[in-house]
Order: sequence, then C-alpha cells, then structure tokens
Amino acid sequence: MTIHSESLALSLASISPAMLALIGGALAVLFVLVIVLLLRGASLRREQAEEASFRAEENEARMAELLKIQAEMQGRIAAMTEVFGARQSELNQTISQRLDGMSQRVSSTITEQTKSTHENLQRLQERLAVIDAAQNNIQTLAKDVVGLQAILSNKQTRGAFGQSRMETIVADGLPMGAYAFQQTLSNGSRPDCTIRMPNGAPPLVIDAKFPLEAWNAIRDAGSPEAGKIAGQQFRRDMEVHIRDISEKYLIQGETQDTAFLFVPSESIFAEIHEHFEPVVQKAHRARIVIVSPSLLMLSIQVIQAVLKDQRMRAQAHLIQGEVAILMDDLSRLDERVRKLQGHFAMAQKDIDMVVTSADKLTRRGAKIEALEFEAGGDAKPARDSEAAAKSVESRTGLLKLRVVDEE
Repeated sequence: MTIHSESLALSLASISPAMLALIGGALAVLFVLVIVLLLRGASLRREQAEEASFRAEENEARMAELLKIQAEMQGRIAAMTEVFGARQSELNQTISQRLDGMSQRVSSTITEQTKSTHENLQRLQERLAVIDAAQNNIQTLAKDVVGLQAILSNKQTRGAFGQSRMETIVADGLPMGAYAFQQTLSNGSRPDCTIRMPNGAPPLVIDAKFPLEAWNAIRDAGSPEAGKIAGQQFRRDMEVHIRDISEKYLIQGETQDTAFLFVPSESIFAEIHEHFEPVVQKAHRARIVIVSPSLLMLSIQVIQAVLKDQRMRAQAHLIQGEVAILMDDLSRLDERVRKLQGHFAMAQKDIDMVVTSADKLTRRGAKIEALEFEAGGDAKPARDSEAAAKSVESRTGLLKLRVVDEE
C-alpha cells in the first residue's frame, strides 16, 4: 500500500503544472456541461408537463362541449316526446269521440230498422194467418159448389155472383184507393176490376165473366158423345172469351200486358187445368191468367206486399242515404288516420335517426375519454408541441364533420 502511494505521488509529481491546469479546465467544462444538461432536462420536463396539461384542458373542453350537445339533444328529444304524446292523446280523444258518435248513429239506425222489421214480420204473420183461414174455408166453399148451380142458372145471376166474390176478395185484401170496379178505359170498355200497381205502373185488369153455361152442359151430359160435344163448345166459348179480354182490356201503356180471368170455383179451376190444357196454354200465350178464388186471394196478398214494400223502400232510401253519409265519414276518417299514421312513421324515423346520432356521439365521447396520451422521452422543440396541438384540433374537427355526415 505504501509502495503504491509513493508511486502515485511520484506520478503526480512528474506531471507538469500545465497539464494539471488543462485537466482542471476539462473538469470545469465537464461540470458546466453536466449543469447545463440538468437544466435542459428540467426545462424539457416542464414543457412536457405544460403540453400534457394543455392537452388535458383541451380534452376537458371538448368533452364539456360534447356533454352540452348531448344534454341539448336529450332535452329536444324529451320535448318532442312530450309534444308527440300530447298530439297522440288529442288524436285518441278525437277518434274516440267520432267513433262514439258513429256508434250511436249506427245503433239508432239498427234499432229503428229492427223495430220496422219486427213490425213487418208481425204483419206478415197476420196475413199468413188470414191465408191459412182462407185455405180452411176452401173446402167448405168447394162443398157449396153444387148448391151454386141453381144460383148460376143464367148469365146475369152468374155474372153478379162471380163479380161479387171477386169484389169481396179484392176489397178484403187491398186498401181503399188501390182498386176500382167498373172503371171505363180509353176504348170504352169497362172491366170488372182494375187494381192500381205501385211506382206508377199501369193497372191490372180482372174479368169475372166465366162461361158457366157451357161448363154446366159438360156436367149434365148423359153420354160420352154429348160430353165430347159439350167439351168442344166449352173450349170454343173459353177461347172467344180469352180473345175478347185480350182485345178489350190489354191496352198498351194504359193497362198491364197481363190480365186475370176469374173462375168462381176451385173445382172448376182444377177441371179446366186437368182436362182443357190447350185452353190454359192459349190463355198463357194471350197473356191471360186463369185464377181461382184462392189464387186471386194470394195474388192480392202479393200485390199488397208489393205496395208495402214500396212504402218500405221509400223509407229505406232515407236509411241508405244516412248509411252513405256514414260511409263517407268513415272513408274520410280512414284517410286521415292513414295520413296521421304516415306522419307518426316519419316522426318515429326521425327520432330513431336522432337516437342513433346520440349513440354515436356517446361512443365517440367514450373513445375520446378513454384516449391515452404518450409522453415521449426524447427532447422536442417548441414548434413540435404546437404542431401536435394543431394535429389534435384537426382530428377533433374531422370527428365533428364525420358525425354530421353520419346523421
């Protein structure tokens, strides 16, 4: 140890003063450099800290602006939701009022129609009861046919009896003013009865003159040959009578193109259709309908039903008019509801787009909030800091422009 110390002392002693001064200067310079480097590192750290603080403040400002925009959008959405809720409530109230009014009108109309239908059915049942009673009386009338031969022994008695029965049936089945007896036509003929038809149609003519003498000859024939001759005579008399009715009573535009030939006995009516079919066919071709008392009664009932139906149809036109007005109101309501549905669909689409934009802004804010800034260890000049700040601003601006485009 002593030897080494001595050798070091000898070495130092051998160094010249100039060398020692040079070494001292180098050490001083080195010391100064160390101090400068320390000061420069402290300055760089201070600049980095300031830059980080500036970036943090800028990010906070951006986040505050985004939060403000989000709050405004939420407020607008709440206001729009409140407005739409109020409008929907008003619409529901209006539709409910309209539906209640229409329901009351429809209910009133249906009630009136039901009442009218019930009354008509009740009248129809009464008429059917009358027809049933008439059918029950047919058998009694058929039994009295034999006794009527004495009464119908001449034309005047026969005509008076047939017309009396026909007038009784017509008067019982039709109201006053719906028929007329012995009314004179334009050609001077006077049919036994004319029935006025509804809707201004020409009247229907009924003839009660029946060739009963020829029929009695058939009944009184004692042999088949005499019966055959009497049948031919009855056929000729019927054809002549049918022709007379067609020529006298079927007037174009003044009477119906069909007339009734009244037969005052059900049994005679049945015999004619069974044994004199050609006469019936000729009558049909001449538009003459052979009717018995029951058929005439049924025809009168049908005509009465037609007259009632005409009166009902006059009332039905009023109901149809109200229903047409109701359908117009329903059509307008349907059109307005569809328009309102379209408005709601458009508003819902706008709300969905606004909510989508808000979600995107929220995600963008979350990304910015979660962004990590790297602090570099290398020294950078002040202009690099300014360039970085401008770069941050540029990225933020691009972010805002991109959000607007996506909306």
